[in-house]
Parts: sequence; C-alpha cells; structure tokens
Amino acid sequence: MPNIKSAIKRTKVIETKTLRNKKIKSGFKTASRTFLETVESGDKVKAEETFKVAVKKIDQACSKGVIKDNTASRKKSALAKKLNTLK
Repeated sequence: MPNIKSAIKRTKVIETKTLRNKKIKSGFKTASRTFLETVESGDKVKAEETFKVAVKKIDQACSKGVIKDNTASRKKSALAKKLNTLK
C-alpha cells in the first residue's frame, strides 16, 4: 500500500479507470458476440441491425482509448466480412 497522499489518490483513480475500461470492453465484446450469433442464425435483417450496434460499440471503445485505431478497424472489417457472407 502506498503511504504518500498523491500515491493513494493515484491508486483510487487507476481503480476507477480500470472499471470503466472493463465496462466499455465488455460492451463491445458482447455486441460482437451477439452479431456473430445472429449471423449463425442466418437472419439478414437482424444481422444488419446488430452489426450497426457492434460497430458503434467498437467506435466508442476506440474513441475512449480502450482499444487502438488499427484494432478497431480490424475488428470492424472482420465483422463486415461475416455480414457479407450472408448476402
């Protein structure tokens, strides 16, 4: 445990930011998983809706700095490929 006041504050801030990052990362992983499940079911309309949600969540994670730009692009591209296999 830190003894200095500023170090104690930093540990509190780090814990808060870690929880925020976990929430954001969990959100886009869940959205991606939901999209993949709808693709497996074969429903085009629902897949397009869940694709939009997943891309939005990935963009939000990228803008918050949870994932990097190239990682976000790679994930969106992979989801788009899955969507195009339905059409």
